[in-house]
Amino acid sequence: MAETLKKGSRVTGAAREKLATELKKKYDSGASIRALAEETGRSYGFVHRMLSESGVSLRGRGGATRGKAKAAAAAGS
Repeated sequence: MAETLKKGSRVTGAAREKLATELKKKYDSGASIRALAEETGRSYGFVHRMLSESGVSLRGRGGATRGKAKAAAAAGS
């Protein structure tokens, strides 16, 4: 996929639809936006926008969940 797109080139029409479909399929199978951006040579924002345009339900951010555990423990006491 990355070799067919020249870095920074405008993606329109059928090529844009094809790229959006491929990104959606990979994102739905677990790839992160950052991984897709690196693979395609595009920015995080570009990939995010393409996924949003194609109707993907974006996953929440990962990371620390200390606040949730603390709140759950306090609510349970």
